[in-house]
Amino acid sequence: MSIKSTSETNNFIDDNEIWSNIEKAKNCDNKEILDILKKAEEAKGLTQYETAALLMVKDKELTQEIFKLAKRIKEKIYGNRIVIFVPLYISNECGNICEYCAFRADNKELKRKTLSFEEIKQEVAVVEKQGHKRILAVYGESPKYDVNWMVKGIEAIYETKTDPSGEIRRVNVNAAPMSTEDFKILKSSQIGTYQCFQETYHKKTYEKVHISGKKKDYLYRLNALHRAQDAGIDDVAMGVLYGLFDPYYETLAMLKHCEELEAKYGVGPHTISFPRLEPALGSYMSEHPPYLVDDDLFRKIVAVIRLAVPYTGMILSTRESAELRHELIHLGVSQVSAGSKTSPGSYHESLTNIPDEQQFTIGDERNLDEVIYDLSQMNFVPSFCTSCYRLGRHGDHFMDMAKNLHIKNFCQPNAILTFSEYLEDYASPKTKQAGYEMVKRLLTEINSEDLRKTVTEEVSQIKNGKRDIFH
Repeated sequence: MSIKSTSETNNFIDDNEIWSNIEKAKNCDNKEILDILKKAEEAKGLTQYETAALLMVKDKELTQEIFKLAKRIKEKIYGNRIVIFVPLYISNECGNICEYCAFRADNKELKRKTLSFEEIKQEVAVVEKQGHKRILAVYGESPKYDVNWMVKGIEAIYETKTDPSGEIRRVNVNAAPMSTEDFKILKSSQIGTYQCFQETYHKKTYEKVHISGKKKDYLYRLNALHRAQDAGIDDVAMGVLYGLFDPYYETLAMLKHCEELEAKYGVGPHTISFPRLEPALGSYMSEHPPYLVDDDLFRKIVAVIRLAVPYTGMILSTRESAELRHELIHLGVSQVSAGSKTSPGSYHESLTNIPDEQQFTIGDERNLDEVIYDLSQMNFVPSFCTSCYRLGRHGDHFMDMAKNLHIKNFCQPNAILTFSEYLEDYASPKTKQAGYEMVKRLLTEINSEDLRKTVTEEVSQIKNGKRDIFH
């Protein structure tokens, strides 16, 4: 009989601690809230109690102060750049039965599909021709496919090149938890970030909504990011699915997960995602969330996460509507997906999402060019940058630079360069005109004269055909 390691059985989520902080936060007055905001201004993070207190603020003026501060903190660390990526669904086959998901194994309404390596290349070619450089490969949780098969799929993504400058420069991976040895194999494929959502940190709820399959093992999933770190994958990503359980509890539990990784590995999550339950084929729960998170609370959750974990990338998906994304992007978000499809093969086969093949309903169906134009109108710089990963700025190295407020010195120039590349090769005339007006302004805002001259010259080189310039 094998003995499970602590990286499979460690339960660091303390329910009593979380509920105690929530209860105490209910008595927090406005003076204490202002003190917490003053502390948050230092961009050093928040405790569970302080996080709970801000989440519970009812005063409209104080809420606006939270929102304004979240934007300031994000710009203080990362500038006004917004990283762009696209999810690529490899398979909708699954060995689990999860009440909230269309991919559940017992869903007879769903049409199952797993992409061949040639079909993966076809999908990649489509998104490259749109201008994407960063892919999140979503592998699902089918027991039919092992890590070696995943690695071959990642190789197919990197191998696919299209004109005029189409290539994927970073592949992040969303896949089922695996052993440390399998994570080592996954790392060998030159992935960027490994992403795994706990869905809900509340153990009883977790066991209730995960009816069968390997995913039912709460602790194995809870410690997945530990095993990934042990295997040398030092950029890991987490998230919860808001709507399954109490949102205050979930946010504090996720913060505890961040603290656990920071304490053990010296670096917290590279990114945090905060998806809400959206309607999914064959799932009653997805259309009737047990814990409905309305837009007002959701805005506050996004802003407070930025204050609680200031150096972490924050990902906003296309689950939300274009209108709400337009608001949320001002509350500390640093990455967005664009032009997303949530069914395998849908980029190549269809212009729209396919209801009986997709994982959930998309809220924002704008294409990449529309999203980029909108960002530029809001004075955010769309970025396709992958320089940090390729130059070794990841894991604790990246986080140290973020905490010392140095990472912005790389983010802004690289954002300008990759944005210029998009404008030359893929942008619509309207977006190209608006984009270059922004680039011209951004160049004048670079404080260092030497850097300003260098980046200005590099933009000219891009206009003359040079590609993939980065710092």
